[in-house]
Amino acid sequence: MQTNVRTAVVLTAIGVEYMAVRSFLTDLGTLVHPAGTVYEAGRFATDDVDWTVVLAETGTGNNIAAIETSRALDAFRPSIAMFVGVAGGVKDVDVGDVVAADYVYGYESSKVTETFQPRIKTFGCGYPLVQRARTVRRSDLWHKRLQSSERPKAYVGPIASGEQVIAGSNTQTHALLQTHCGDTLAVEMEGWGFLFAAHTNGDVPAIVVRGISDLTADKEPEQDRARQPIAAEHAAAFAFELLATIEAPEAQRIQPAEPWRPMSPPPPDLFGVVPGR
Repeated sequence: MQTNVRTAVVLTAIGVEYMAVRSFLTDLGTLVHPAGTVYEAGRFATDDVDWTVVLAETGTGNNIAAIETSRALDAFRPSIAMFVGVAGGVKDVDVGDVVAADYVYGYESSKVTETFQPRIKTFGCGYPLVQRARTVRRSDLWHKRLQSSERPKAYVGPIASGEQVIAGSNTQTHALLQTHCGDTLAVEMEGWGFLFAAHTNGDVPAIVVRGISDLTADKEPEQDRARQPIAAEHAAAFAFELLATIEAPEAQRIQPAEPWRPMSPPPPDLFGVVPGR
């Protein structure tokens, strides 16, 4: 079988996320954008696809994530894009679990008068990638890519994205998420800007994958040094399992149906009258 050669852009916000992704790549080389962004490009080979993965560290926040995503997509024209890193758990998840987003809520958009009126903006992740993420979640084969013996859970569901570090459940932002984004599993600071840029650059299929490094109801900054590398590794393992199985060579391909066309000439009705006459 001839191996396809394709390109994926993988972005991270902070160094610990970057290193977790980088550990899955071989044959690394450095690329520099004319505007100054430094990338590493490496190889990730599967049975069906030989991926060139272009990796960058954007810094934190939706604005810079959008700028760097747009820059990378324009420069490399990838088949897919992923944002991989850590997040705070909001509900139904534990530290170390992974959430692959199906939707990302931009929760900070609002109108403020005498009352607070949220105007939450939502972007969906690429549908084929979300479907593949559900398959990866069901199989648990991504655990084989972990260096540890841990067996974290994986979820596919909404993530909320804003410019705030939420360090407690008794906060206005946490109440906002509970009221208006009640199915949110995790909260972070780059996913919405990333998806906005993907949407405005030819709708490149894109997905956000996050490992849970802390919980908004129990955030201890001094524990980040221990938890973030583990959560980042879990997210990267899930993301590369997704990348490895996108083509799914064992899957049966369904052939598109022939388009419907009217019969020519149209058959007579029961009384022998041809329609249209």
